Amino acid sequence: MRSGDNRTGELFSYVDLEARVRRDHPLRAIRTIVNEALAALEREFAALYSPIGRPSIPPEKLLRAMLLQAFYSIRSERLLMERLEYDLLFRWFVGMGVDDAVWNHSVFSKNRDRLLEGDIAAKFLVAVLAQPRVKKLLSSDHFSVDGTLIEAWASMKSVRPKDSSGEPPAQGAGRNAEADFHGQKRSNDTHAWTTDPDARLYRKGKGKETKLCFIGHGLMENRHGLVVDACLTLADGHAELVAALHMIEPRADLPTAITLGADKAYDTEDFVNELRSMNVTPHVAQNTSGRSSAIDGRTTRHGGYAVSQRIRKRIEEAFGWIKTVAGQEKTSFRGRDRVAWAFTFAAAVYNLVRLPKLIAETG
Repeated sequence: MRSGDNRTGELFSYVDLEARVRRDHPLRAIRTIVNEALAALEREFAALYSPIGRPSIPPEKLLRAMLLQAFYSIRSERLLMERLEYDLLFRWFVGMGVDDAVWNHSVFSKNRDRLLEGDIAAKFLVAVLAQPRVKKLLSSDHFSVDGTLIEAWASMKSVRPKDSSGEPPAQGAGRNAEADFHGQKRSNDTHAWTTDPDARLYRKGKGKETKLCFIGHGLMENRHGLVVDACLTLADGHAELVAALHMIEPRADLPTAITLGADKAYDTEDFVNELRSMNVTPHVAQNTSGRSSAIDGRTTRHGGYAVSQRIRKRIEEAFGWIKTVAGQEKTSFRGRDRVAWAFTFAAAVYNLVRLPKLIAETG
C-alpha cells in the first residue's frame, strides 16, 4: 500500500543526536582526539576570558565548528552557521543540542578573533601531537621542510607609493575603476598595498606570475608524513631558509643527529653549515644548475639520503590539502597574524584527517 505524501510535524519529539550518528562515522574518532586536545588547553582558554560579563561562545565549540568548516570546505562563517541550523551531524560534533540556537555569523567571527591573542592554533597543533597514541606515530629524528605560497586577500589596484607622492586616481567606475599598470614599476621597497599592508609581491620562480602573497612553512616528520610544526612569514627570498632553521632548532637538542630533507631551494652554503652546527644532517637536494652544490659526498653516499629525498616530497600532500580542501590557497584573512593563525590551524586539521586511520593501522 502506498503511503501518502503528508507533511505533518510532531508537537513533541525527542532526538538523540548520539544515536543519529553511525558508530563507524569518521568524525567519531576525530572528535575523541579533538576533545582530548581541547581538555589540555583548558588553562589557555581560561586566560583569554574575563571571569565577569556576558557569556561568549565556548571556545571548545568554536574550535569544533571551525574544524567542520575546514573538513567540509565551507567558504564562509555565514554558510557554516546555516549548516549548523539544520545538520544534525554538525550539531553533534560541535556539542550543540537540537533546540540550541545557532550563533550569529558576525558574533562567531569576533569570538574567533579572540583565539588569535593566545596563539591557540599552534597550541592546538601541539596538543594533538602530544597525545600518547599520536606521539608514538611520530619520527623523532627524520624530518622534511618546505614552503608554499599563500595568496593574500589584497588587490593589486590598492597599491600606493610609500613616499606618499600618490598616483592620479582612475576616472569613473568607483573603487573598481580600470587601471593600466603597464610601464609603471612597482616593488616591495617602493610601494604598499592598502588592502593588506603585510602582503608582498613575490613569484615562485622564473616565468611564474607575480602575486601578492605570504609564504607558509611546514615541518613534517618522515615516518607517517604528519605536520609537526607550521608557521607563516612575509614573502621574500630568504624566508624559507630562516623559517626552516627556526622550526628545526628546538628538535636539534637530541644526543643523536637528526636529518632534514628539503628541495634545491635550500641548497645554500650558509643554510647547510648552520644545520651542521646544530648537529642536523642536511638531506637537501643538490642544485648544480650553473653552480656547485653545498651538499657533497659526505651526505649523498649514505642510503638514508636517497630515502629522505623520496619521502620529503610527501609534504606537498599536506600543502595540497591545506590549500584546496581547507581553503588556504587564497586566504580570506588580512594581516600576517590572522593569516598565520589560519594556516597553522589548517595544518592541525590535516593531521586530524589522517590520524584515525593511522591509529587504527598501528593498533
